[in-house]
Amino acid sequence: MSAKTKKKGKMAIQDQIIAGLTDAYWKEIETVQNYIAVSTNLDGVDAEPIKKALQGDVAEELGHAQQLANRIRVLGGSVPGSMAFKPVQKSLQPPKDSTDVVAVIKGVIDAEEDGIAGYNKLIRLCDGVDFGTQDMCIALLTDEENHRREFKGFLKQYTR
Repeated sequence: MSAKTKKKGKMAIQDQIIAGLTDAYWKEIETVQNYIAVSTNLDGVDAEPIKKALQGDVAEELGHAQQLANRIRVLGGSVPGSMAFKPVQKSLQPPKDSTDVVAVIKGVIDAEEDGIAGYNKLIRLCDGVDFGTQDMCIALLTDEENHRREFKGFLKQYTR
């Protein structure tokens, strides 16, 4: 394999990594948007712990988006503006019934599982190629797994 072919292969992987980072960036931004909406719209005494947890997670999810944006630039990519945004988090939309805490909890779990799958994919893609991005994604994965665990605990409590 020639040096030129190796370079093309490495560029193709880097493009895939940037695309994966961009996808993760948008998911984090959408999560922030939805956490603000659902935590503001929830009503009722049972909603208070969920509202507080989501409000606390907004800054952390925004921090994830900022880390992803910075890594995209480090790798030579460009962070897209809002016109490129395409929402995907259907299950995390504010429920019609503002007291439906369980729907919100399930939506959070869905979003966290989607994020976990995306970070796992990026970690595998980066293996042996981009250790900086891989390390960052491992740390972000850990945060998402902790969020999921917290909300699975809420789900147990609210559905017994």
